[in-house]
Amino acid sequence: MTQENFPEELADALVAVQRLIRRRLRREMPAPQLRGAEVELLRLVVERPGIGISEAAKELYLAGNSVSTLVNQLARQGYLVRATDPADRRAARLLPTPAAEARLGEWRKRRADLVRRQVSGLDEADRETLLAAIPALRRLAGTLREETEGA
Repeated sequence: MTQENFPEELADALVAVQRLIRRRLRREMPAPQLRGAEVELLRLVVERPGIGISEAAKELYLAGNSVSTLVNQLARQGYLVRATDPADRRAARLLPTPAAEARLGEWRKRRADLVRRQVSGLDEADRETLLAAIPALRRLAGTLREETEGA
């Protein structure tokens, strides 16, 4: 790998790891199957109960109507509740159900177990390299977020 193709190689590796983790978890999780965007919305609502649809759309970099569609699907499945905002009766606040919190907890546990198993199969040098890379990857995510928010 050269400095010239490093950015492309890094992006490809990150996408591949995320995609493979998501596929493995999707197969292992009980029905109903949730898509990546649904899981991301659930994670956001569990972290920030009462978030509005437009704020969730901004946070997830999705169109408002896309988030509304996801909310409707997750509400039908019993994972989200739309509550009327007392300050603005036209706005909805999203709240997770106990089923959503349980599902997300199970998803996180299975994800950690999967990654733990796979990382344990690597040699010590690779494990140390991955551990050392985490702060830099978090900083990279932060700069990407800042750049996106400034656009």
